[in-house]
Amino acid sequence: MKKLISVILAISILMSVVVIGASAQDDGTMSFAVASDLHYVEPTEPVEHNIDDPIFYYANRRAQMEHESGFIIDEFLRQCAEDDDCDFVLIPGDLANDGKVILQQHLDVAEKLAKFEKETGKQVYVIDGNHDLGYDCETTPEVFKEVYYEFGYKEALTVFEDNCSYTANIGDKYRLIALDSCDPSKSTEDGLTTDKLFWALEQADIAKEDGKYPILMMHHNLLDHLPVQRIISRNFIVRWHYSTAELFADHGIKLVFTGHEHCSDAATFTSALGNVIYDFATTSLSMYPLEYRMFHITDEEIKYENKKITSIDTQALSAAVPDLTDEQLALMDEDFEAYSKEFFHHGIKYRLGRGMTMEQIGMEEGDFFFNIVNAAVTGLTDMLDMPFYGENSIQELAKEYGLEIPDSDYETPWHLVTSLVGMHYAGSEYYDLESTEVTMLLRTLVLILRVDFANITDALFLVDLANKALATFGIESISDELTKLGIKVFGSVNVLEYAILGLISPLLYAFAYDDDGVEDNNGTLPGYGTVDTLNNLSNITANISNIINKIISTVTMMLKYALKGFNFVPVA
Repeated sequence: MKKLISVILAISILMSVVVIGASAQDDGTMSFAVASDLHYVEPTEPVEHNIDDPIFYYANRRAQMEHESGFIIDEFLRQCAEDDDCDFVLIPGDLANDGKVILQQHLDVAEKLAKFEKETGKQVYVIDGNHDLGYDCETTPEVFKEVYYEFGYKEALTVFEDNCSYTANIGDKYRLIALDSCDPSKSTEDGLTTDKLFWALEQADIAKEDGKYPILMMHHNLLDHLPVQRIISRNFIVRWHYSTAELFADHGIKLVFTGHEHCSDAATFTSALGNVIYDFATTSLSMYPLEYRMFHITDEEIKYENKKITSIDTQALSAAVPDLTDEQLALMDEDFEAYSKEFFHHGIKYRLGRGMTMEQIGMEEGDFFFNIVNAAVTGLTDMLDMPFYGENSIQELAKEYGLEIPDSDYETPWHLVTSLVGMHYAGSEYYDLESTEVTMLLRTLVLILRVDFANITDALFLVDLANKALATFGIESISDELTKLGIKVFGSVNVLEYAILGLISPLLYAFAYDDDGVEDNNGTLPGYGTVDTLNNLSNITANISNIINKIISTVTMMLKYALKGFNFVPVA
């Protein structure tokens, strides 16, 4: 009798566990991490990149911490392993920095991911990026799928044989559509063909038929994460992006995870039928701001937050890269985020500065416009290196041209520019047109235009000899003096400046102030289970209102400079 009771109790306990387990999976709850653009590089001796700084001399044009990348990946996986809420990991491309031509980089990354899966039991899902593979390369699409077989392809329900796309169930209610958006024959631009597009739509329909919510992951962006990204940065966003977003949304896809642009930005699109889709671009893990995303999803809501990499194993780094100095390692230990930000500043300055040379522009001395362009470029680079404040500063020079530069903590225009670029990568841009940062940027831009106008005019009209003669009387430049005289007599009015600022202000506003209604880094959105006719009607109304407001805002900003004297006084 006792044995019978024991058996009954054991069966009851077992059944209760099974029921509880099934209930925990069936409620649509799941949590996962998204890290993109790992850009792993095996640590080697740092190379100087013409950067005059004893600490950050090895910063590169992509501003990625290449030698530290493997240890940043290790820390990311450690955090995911210790986070009980993290069920699995998504990586939308660019796992290796030189993965096309150095297979070993992929093998190193795969080894790290395999160790993580073995120790935690948490699944990793990957898709390729433009750095990962190519035809006639060491890593072809077939090799990529072999190396990362354990990270999505082994669990795949279906694999698109001609590329790296696949589908897999994640959680109990969701299906991942890992879409290969790359073109293995090209460098960065997207390869989203009609075949791939229709395959993804078909997989979304099959997922719904199977009672699953479709989630999509690909490397290239679906929506604009820059103002008019399709024009400014067309290689980073899929072609026909609005039409594609319309189709994805109407086929039940609500969440899309992308990378490539290296920014932390959330964008949204509402289809004509009122279906809303969200594109979450995630910044590169191996560069400032050293972040990844965590998602917590139920039927009712989608919660997300950004997590930071605040430290790495510098002892292991020192062993792998013995050329790093004690001072560099100490600064990393003291504040790794601050170190990465300064590394970013030097890298971006190096990248932008490389493009501001006559060699990079593609002009040689003797070319027809060489003197004019050289004068403009030289004036621009000289001013970017000038201090904002103090003797021989931007602030002093600006006063001579009728402009006032407000006080701030920025040391040079380079610091301002790289800070604004860093803000774009970090997401949650909050500088409006009246902010100190945007005001300084616009006024510095106008100052550069005015100074360069004088330099270009001198070069254009070949008044070098006259300038040299007048220099004996303390006059530096005929054109420069005429510009200053015009400002004194006629004020700061300049039709060309109005036109330029009228055109650039909406773009600058969109770049520096994110007002699309979706929080970039931390927020809550309606879940997959909230889609219904009533909500869709509400979405359509809100979308129409948003479009009208954007048109009004853009026109207002353009007219602001066309109708008002150029003195940067806010218009009511």
